[in-house]
Amino acid sequence: MHRRSFLSLTAATALAQSPIPKRLIVHADDAGMCHSVNLATREALEKGIVSSASVMMPCPWVQEFCDWAKANPTRDLGLHLTLTSEWRYYRWRPVASIDKVKGLIDAEGYMWRDVRSSATNSNPAEVEIELRAQIERAKSYGLKFTHFDTHMGTLFARQDFFEVYTKLAKEYGVPCMLPKPGGVNEAELKSYPITLDTLRDKQRQGFAMLDRLVTGVPGRNPAERRESYKTFLANLQPGVTKLIIHLAKDDAEIRAVSNAWEYRWADFLFWTSNEAKDLLALHNIELYTYRQLGESQHPA
Repeated sequence: MHRRSFLSLTAATALAQSPIPKRLIVHADDAGMCHSVNLATREALEKGIVSSASVMMPCPWVQEFCDWAKANPTRDLGLHLTLTSEWRYYRWRPVASIDKVKGLIDAEGYMWRDVRSSATNSNPAEVEIELRAQIERAKSYGLKFTHFDTHMGTLFARQDFFEVYTKLAKEYGVPCMLPKPGGVNEAELKSYPITLDTLRDKQRQGFAMLDRLVTGVPGRNPAERRESYKTFLANLQPGVTKLIIHLAKDDAEIRAVSNAWEYRWADFLFWTSNEAKDLLALHNIELYTYRQLGESQHPA
C-alpha cells in the first residue's frame, strides 16, 4: 500500500505509564521485485532492524529471494499478493495461465498499472485463481510464508476481492494484513470500500489484527525521511503497529526501474543504521513479527 499517514502526537508521560508494550513490525514490501530490492531487503533483515517482509511472486527476481529465504527459514516472510504492475518499463504478468485470468491483463499483456484498472476489469473468481497460483508458486519455491498482505492495496479496493483475501488467509492458516476498526486506522482505509462493520466482523471471526497500520511517512530524500522516522518512533503508541517501508540499494537498476528510488534508498539507510537501533532502545520499542502476532492473538 502506498498511501501516507502520520501518527498524531501524544504526551510522552502517558506513553511511559502505559502497561501495554510498544511493539513495532518494521515491514519491507516488494521483496523479489528486482535484484536491488532483494539485496537491500536481505541486508536489512540480517541486521535485525527490519523484522518482517513480503514477497511478490509474479516478479522476475523472486526466485533469487526465495533461495535466500529457504536458507533462512526463521525469517518472518509473507506474500505480497500482487494484482498490479505499476512501473513504466519493468513489468510482470500473472502467475496463473493467462486464459484463466484475462481480466487481470492490460493491452500490453501485463498486469494493470493501477488499482482502479485492476478492480474495474477483473472479477473475484479471476482474483482467487491468481492468488492461489501465487501461493502455490511460493510453496513450490520452498518459501515458508508467515502472512499475506496486498500490493498497492488492491485487495482492499473491492469488497468481494477483500473476501477472497481473508478467505485464503484463513484457509492457509496465516494472518493477513488487517487493521483494527476505528481510530487512526480509518485514515488509512478512507479511500477503500471496506467498512468498519466488515472489519468488526473479521475481528469477531478471530482474525489477527493490527492496532495501527502506518503505510508511509513524509519525505523523499534521506534527510527528510530520517526526521520523519525519528518523530514516528518518539510518538509510537502502545500496542502493535505495522510500519510499511520500501527498500532498495542506490544503483543503476533501481534508478531505471522506479522514479521512487530515492525514498527506497532513504528507507534502507535509516533502517540499517545504528541510530535506528538506538532509537528503538531509547523509546522502549520491541521489534515484532507477523508470526508473533498470529501466536499472541491465536495461541496454539
